[in-house]
Amino acid sequence: MNRITKRTWLMGLFIMILVGGMLFFLGEYMFCASDWVIFSGSPHIYNGTNIGFGTVTDRSGDVLLDLTDGRTYSDNSLTRKSTLHWLGDRDGYISASAVSNYAGEMAGFDRVSGIYNASGEGGVATLTLSAQIQNAALEAMGNRKGTIGVYNYQTGEILCAVSTPTYDPDNVPDIASDETGAYNGVYLNRFIQSSYVPGSIYKIVTTAAALDCVPDIEQMSFTCNGKLEYGTEAVTCEKAHGTQNLKRAFANSCNCAFAQVAELIGKKNMVQYVEAFGVADSITFDGITTAAGKYDVSEAAPVSFAWSCIGQYNDLVNPASYMAFMGAIAGGGSGARPYIVSNVTSGGKTTYQAKTEESGDLLSAETAAVLQSYMRNNVQSVYGDWNFPGLSVCAKSGTSQLGGDQAPNAMFAGFVQNEEYPLAFIIVVENGGYGSHTCVPILSKVLAACKNVMDGE
Repeated sequence: MNRITKRTWLMGLFIMILVGGMLFFLGEYMFCASDWVIFSGSPHIYNGTNIGFGTVTDRSGDVLLDLTDGRTYSDNSLTRKSTLHWLGDRDGYISASAVSNYAGEMAGFDRVSGIYNASGEGGVATLTLSAQIQNAALEAMGNRKGTIGVYNYQTGEILCAVSTPTYDPDNVPDIASDETGAYNGVYLNRFIQSSYVPGSIYKIVTTAAALDCVPDIEQMSFTCNGKLEYGTEAVTCEKAHGTQNLKRAFANSCNCAFAQVAELIGKKNMVQYVEAFGVADSITFDGITTAAGKYDVSEAAPVSFAWSCIGQYNDLVNPASYMAFMGAIAGGGSGARPYIVSNVTSGGKTTYQAKTEESGDLLSAETAAVLQSYMRNNVQSVYGDWNFPGLSVCAKSGTSQLGGDQAPNAMFAGFVQNEEYPLAFIIVVENGGYGSHTCVPILSKVLAACKNVMDGE
């Protein structure tokens, strides 16, 4: 009898272990099955570091990449070049992170029925990008290095995100042997992976801080004699702007006036506003986390702090993040978070659909309204409304000094106020010289292309 009882207990223990193991497996399956299916080393899902099956289209449905049998890019060479940094290359030097983020949705994985797209061809990922706008932006950039980003600040859709230099994946140049420097940084997606010295586009940040924390700042006047001395050092302007109010100083991009504004704001307040506005933060969308910016004045002398409020010193901004800040200003203090994958379908089902997400209030509606009027005045009185027919553009240029014998980077950031064209943008042209001189002709062509696409042309 004792032997039977002992065997019964042993059998019960084995059954408990078996049931426990099955429950553990079911739990792991429910929570981890999608990760097992799309793990990074899966040859069924990936080709190197990039997704290896399915189809990618632009917002109009034009095929950008067909992975049914290898990697077949667009039949348009300009489109192949302008979208390379979002689709990836054949060798995996350029990663298509946004598309790969939805590998499970592309495969059509379902925990109950398994992968229900049995064709083996994968799903279709539709990007928010427009090949038409991408191509217009790439042509406008010419041989210059840099990036252009445009997004809808009401919905979050990125219509344009071009990074240069680039190349045709169907006609790969001998990059390793190139000695001209034409392909320096070609594997870098500058829109999301780079951070730049902002130059005077950072005066938008300083102006926003001043409007919020300095009483009667708009009634004050600031005198510029071309130089503002700090002991043996100085903040300088290219010319003496005379006496001006904040709005005029902003339009003149007067360094001396903004050094005086910086003193009124104070170091502690400026740090708090930079953090509140998020202009030094990285942002995350579609599995991508952008490079972070930088604002560190902890050891800055008075003259260095002044330069930091002018967009120099050690300031850095990421283009995608700063574009989103422009969207928040245009949106009255809050804008939509950017995204680049619109939807994914697989096996006749929609397995992913993007949704608009608000950034939250980055600045007050009152401060945003004043900035809108100041930036609109810049275009009307300085850059020229005629460059943007049919659009009410608001903007600020920047010429970021890099030191040594390097030509400065040309920067331009802003937004469109028209209700039917809610677009925010940023342009960076590396070693491009003066911001408005270099960037306005480029932006004119890009926004015209955006208008045509949004008008259905």
